[in-house]
Amino acid sequence: MASSPTLKPFVSSLYSDSTRHCGSLLENYFPRSFQVKKELSLEGKLKLSTKQFRLNCLGHIDTDVSASFLADSVAKQAVNEENPSISTLLMNFDNNFDPYGAMSTPLYQTATFKQPSATENGPYDYTRSGNPTRDVLERLLAKLEKADRAFCFTSGMAALSAVANLVGTGQEIVAGDDIYGGSDRLLSQVTPRSGVVVKRVNTSDLSEVAKVIGPKTKLVWLESPTNPRQQIADIRRIAEMAHTHGAILLVDNSIMTPVLSRPLELGADIVMHSATKFIAGHSDLMAGVLAVKGESLAKELYFLQNAVGSGLAPFDCWICLRGIKTMALRVEKQQENAQKIAEFLSSHPRVKKVNYAGLPNHPGRDLHYSQAKGAGSVLSFLTGSLPLSKHVVETTKYFSITVSFGSVKSLISLPCFMSHASIPSAVREARGLTEDLVRLSVGIEDVEDLIADLDKALRTGPP
Repeated sequence: MASSPTLKPFVSSLYSDSTRHCGSLLENYFPRSFQVKKELSLEGKLKLSTKQFRLNCLGHIDTDVSASFLADSVAKQAVNEENPSISTLLMNFDNNFDPYGAMSTPLYQTATFKQPSATENGPYDYTRSGNPTRDVLERLLAKLEKADRAFCFTSGMAALSAVANLVGTGQEIVAGDDIYGGSDRLLSQVTPRSGVVVKRVNTSDLSEVAKVIGPKTKLVWLESPTNPRQQIADIRRIAEMAHTHGAILLVDNSIMTPVLSRPLELGADIVMHSATKFIAGHSDLMAGVLAVKGESLAKELYFLQNAVGSGLAPFDCWICLRGIKTMALRVEKQQENAQKIAEFLSSHPRVKKVNYAGLPNHPGRDLHYSQAKGAGSVLSFLTGSLPLSKHVVETTKYFSITVSFGSVKSLISLPCFMSHASIPSAVREARGLTEDLVRLSVGIEDVEDLIADLDKALRTGPP
């Protein structure tokens, strides 16, 4: 490979800095190695960084190694670098602010940061505005979603509230009619107080979506699959519709995770995650994420986050960083279990219908697999009888009765009485959300135990 002339000044500067640093270090006082941090952008696309480059400060630099040779080596490595999988990224994110190379991201449990002088500001001043531990998590999430920026909030609802605040008086939000109960409450009872018009629609029906998106539409809000009925929306087509009218598209990707779906690549402008669920994965913290495409939109969302103080606390970021390392493994195992459970339920005589995109008879299966790698581990089913559904929920041994999903532990609920209880019963019925619907979030237990548990609960229930 020929030497890249754009790299020579970069490498020469690197060596100059290295020599200066080494000459100033005192033996037995400073660490025996240090990091030289430099960055170079190539053609506006590829960024080279020497943050991992270390020199032994007690040794000597080989002055016979030319900058051209190093330029060739660095350029070749950069050009040939493979795009790592998500499972690899989760185990190899950088703590580039840590001079000691700690394997666990340091926890900066502080409210304030000392400044260099009365008139100069350092990189951090107040944790509400930014924190090194939070930055590590946000950079990782941006990589996972292939976003320009990512922001971590105190909860999924805090993240969604920030997005809702992008819409002003007289403007419109078009939202799905089968979404998380908390999102429904925000859109139906809070957002309209600001003079925002919220229109609800079945997002699995493109003709219906096309009817309600218009010149006043500022935001289109959808889930796919939906929670809890597992309806599938054509994210690409809806993104095109939204952008035609100058609107932005938000996709709540909490059920899928970046492991299974990346809506930004399908045309979405904002991807939201309740990191409480699969990202953290252990039911031990609350957090929300917005992954954003476009610097202008990112700046606006950061302003809103900072203005209202909804950034995720350092300790919660640290817990999330610990949990996220196993996300790919957990999601794969949970999905494998869910597929087997869905197949079992679909053939059970006491089950009327199973909602799961991984089943061959799901009406949105082909569309779903054109925009996702799998069906995930959240599913729902109907028994046709509230007493039977209630019995199943209350008598299973290995499923915990609780709201939420995405935990390593299997969870079970009746959404009409829990996560979606804030929606009026008449509205739920009109949307096809009936009281006998049981939602499962499948964990990592032995699937045969889970199936036997469900089978016993179904067989012993009232007629």
